[in-house]
Amino acid sequence: MLLEFSITNYRSIGETQTISLVPAPKQKDHLQNIFTQGRYQALNAISLYGPNGSGKSNILRAMSLLDRLVHTSARTASTSRLPYDPFLLREGWEEKPTRFEITFVIEESRYRYGLAFNASQVVEEWLFRKSAGREVNLFEREGEVIDVSSGMNGSKRIIDAAIEATRPNALFLSTCDILNVEEAKSIMQWFQHFSMVDGLNTEFEEIQTVELWQDKEFREKIKTYLASLSLNIVDVDISTKEFEESELPDELPRRIKSQLAKSLKGQQSYTVFAKHRMYDANALPLDKTHTWPWEERESSGAKKAFQLSGPILWTLANGGVLIIDEIEAQLHPIMTLNTIDAFLDKKSNPHNAQLIFATHDTNLLSYSNLRRDQICFAEKNQWESTEVYALSDFVYFGEKNGTFKSEKERPDTDKEKRYFEGRYGAIPGLGDFQKYIRKVQ
Repeated sequence: MLLEFSITNYRSIGETQTISLVPAPKQKDHLQNIFTQGRYQALNAISLYGPNGSGKSNILRAMSLLDRLVHTSARTASTSRLPYDPFLLREGWEEKPTRFEITFVIEESRYRYGLAFNASQVVEEWLFRKSAGREVNLFEREGEVIDVSSGMNGSKRIIDAAIEATRPNALFLSTCDILNVEEAKSIMQWFQHFSMVDGLNTEFEEIQTVELWQDKEFREKIKTYLASLSLNIVDVDISTKEFEESELPDELPRRIKSQLAKSLKGQQSYTVFAKHRMYDANALPLDKTHTWPWEERESSGAKKAFQLSGPILWTLANGGVLIIDEIEAQLHPIMTLNTIDAFLDKKSNPHNAQLIFATHDTNLLSYSNLRRDQICFAEKNQWESTEVYALSDFVYFGEKNGTFKSEKERPDTDKEKRYFEGRYGAIPGLGDFQKYIRKVQ
């Protein structure tokens, strides 16, 4: 269960911004969107709106970057540079470290893990755990000094070895995992269920979908999911075969062709097929079907739906956090709504998976069952730095019957209309295009 993620000094983000999945107090709408684990509650989805260039993608990219650092930093070379990319539009910020902090729940315990880094080293790193009592410091790192408390689960001898083995450009948490420190292994297992998808480029996700296809249970889930999107596809199939040199283009130079053939020998290739029903002259369905390669004839939206089906269904089946940037790209709004509803519905999401997505699809403001604390906005401030806020934060002040009152945004408000009216901010400020149009005689 993910509770919060905070980012400081990364790309378009200057001062600390937080994505929170903790339910806002006194919000009574769509209570089914809240799930409980032990003493903690979290939302099953968060949407992120904002104009192009507002920093939505950078927020999601920061989440993905933390995941990558946790999994790879201890395995890179000692000379490798860290992916330091600070906010550059305020003087002096290019010298400050980037900071990430994530708060999550494993079984009955809440963890708070964070780090600060520049291009050459991890400047700070910390891990806290809260179980039955107060929050316990498991370790704190400042520069080369790593102070581990007795509360951290694992062999003291191995933990001491991890302290010695941690390089300046590597995370202590990752090093502990490599050396099989018990607490670190548990946290890494949690990160295994934390994944990011770029909605504009989903070709890599197709590989995951094809791998899941080999499992009969997932194969049926994929077919059912695609059928629910009304793509008019009777059936789906995937054929695999070993690579053959004859598949390489004839125009390739012989030397390059020979090298490619050697490197690809033994590799499996696959083709996805879609089966469609055939019809007679009166548009009545026949007993015949026609099958063609998915890549050749299906729409870009159908291709994306197939590619996304793997990570979506895997997350729903196993729990975890799925992050999708530009979720609506190439998809009809109803298909996007269907995907989000799969996470909001306890029947299709029995393992409390969480979805975090960026979108421009304002239909979701009207037609999805997202709560006000599940609708977030990103926009730039006076320093052109990204700021994030939730609809549940909005308060209206006014006078009524001689009394000055404050009111929260009502759950039944036409949120899409108000967003277009600019009441929530986070919309593009467009200029007058007419002055750029020259009349042609």
